[in-house]
Amino acid sequence: MTAVPPSPLLTQRPAWAALEEHFESMHAVTLRDLFASDPQRAERFSLEAAGLYFDFSKHRITDQTLPLLLELADACRLAERIEAMFTGQKINTTENRAALHTALRAPRSSSIVVDGVDVVAQVHEVLDRMAGFANAVREGLWLGYSGAPIRTIVNIGIGGSDLGPAMAYEALSPYVKPGLAVRFVSNVDLSDFVLATRDLKPAETLFIVASKTFTTQETMHNAKHARQWLVAGLGSEAAVARHFVAVSTNRAAVEAFGIDAANMFGFWDWVGGRFSMDSAIGLSTMLAIGPAAFTEMLLGFREMDEHFRHAPFLENAPVIMALLGIWYNNFFRAQTVAVVPYSHYFRRFPSYLQQLTMESNGKHVTRAGVHVDYQTGPIYWGEAGTNGQHSFFELLHQGTRLVPIDLIGFCTNPNARPEDQDLLIANLIAQSQALAFGKSAAEALQEGSPAALAPHRAYEGNRPSTTILAPTLSPAVLGRLVALYEHMVFTQGVIWDINSFDQWGVELGKALAKDVLGTLTTGPASTGEADSSTKALIQRYRSWRGP
Repeated sequence: MTAVPPSPLLTQRPAWAALEEHFESMHAVTLRDLFASDPQRAERFSLEAAGLYFDFSKHRITDQTLPLLLELADACRLAERIEAMFTGQKINTTENRAALHTALRAPRSSSIVVDGVDVVAQVHEVLDRMAGFANAVREGLWLGYSGAPIRTIVNIGIGGSDLGPAMAYEALSPYVKPGLAVRFVSNVDLSDFVLATRDLKPAETLFIVASKTFTTQETMHNAKHARQWLVAGLGSEAAVARHFVAVSTNRAAVEAFGIDAANMFGFWDWVGGRFSMDSAIGLSTMLAIGPAAFTEMLLGFREMDEHFRHAPFLENAPVIMALLGIWYNNFFRAQTVAVVPYSHYFRRFPSYLQQLTMESNGKHVTRAGVHVDYQTGPIYWGEAGTNGQHSFFELLHQGTRLVPIDLIGFCTNPNARPEDQDLLIANLIAQSQALAFGKSAAEALQEGSPAALAPHRAYEGNRPSTTILAPTLSPAVLGRLVALYEHMVFTQGVIWDINSFDQWGVELGKALAKDVLGTLTTGPASTGEADSSTKALIQRYRSWRGP
């Protein structure tokens, strides 16, 4: 671990006190009033960045708010920390590592040296090998054990080895090669594997086992079942080498499994799992959409990287989104953030963001190990629009909780006629309008509502939202959107003075699961020093499971 000198706690900084004073002055301010007093508000509180349009005018902010938040960011040395990340300094202090996911999309001509090694050259060597393999599979040159071409790829991973690729595959469905499908297995519940493979032909199936160490319990459990399924279907252990590839760095374990090391694609300890979908972890994505489209996605990532690194903070989309999140999380005490993409293809984006945001910023101590006295990462959740409007939007509009919301829309859709897309985007815009301005009981009465129903038909309004629009959901746009949220997460972590790149919180559960597993398979007396609840649960499970 790299020692980090303690910094003043966030709440002790003068910039924090200034924001608290400003917040007290905002209680009576409404979005209705802000828009009524400023006809140019939408123009002044919006920007275009890396081909995306951001409207943040429907937030409970004035001309003072963002400058005050930027004073807090400056006090936390945000500009210095951004440069440290991009140049490969070891900002993941608890693991003494760089956090250099931006190198995964750096141009071939650039150079970033970490521990004496040019990591950009390493990245492009792996990308070139991935492209060669993807082309061979897509063109029918890579044949299975029985001589049949590959029709289905099954990605076996969990967490960052699953959520990003699975989200990208659905998001970019229109770009997938016809006749080639990708499925994903992550849950240690065997039902996941059974459902993914029950209609597949072993002779036409390729498995990607994605585990950096090749020891991840859930992934290797599923890989073992995949191996058994394949060998049973094709009748030979030799088939494994033609139907399995690995995304890993553990050559010995990969070869012991039966995978040719030539078909092992590596990545590095400076890539966190939740930041890895554009590394070799994205092999399933490249197989599905092809190397050219994958390169386009990397260019989209890079465009947002450059914007984040170089744009002034008051014109910087990831920074502004991060600051608005701080504003609501730490001053309005909002507990959650909703993300609603108005695209069926993009419906898994909120699930992907849950890991990116909450595994990164769900921390309770500063980088120096001091317990915080303020809220850190909020809970992220969401669903595709318009489905969400008929499930949880009632709470957003009329509930007692303040939930900031990101609304994401695309102006064209390869499956929709213009009038269909008009209807979809009309719903997005109308929701942002209703959330911001609501409807008073008096207005409900004027519309003819009975007096007794007017309070029920009233909308308080004053609910903040960001609207993000893109021309279409292309590989480049997907890269820009993912990088946008990556950098937002990093910015918030800098201000909260936490390490956004470790995940020690998941380790205890893993260790305890191993202990419980051993106990489940032995006699009743082996519960030992376990607490009474754990003992009772183990005994009940045994009795219902049977021998």
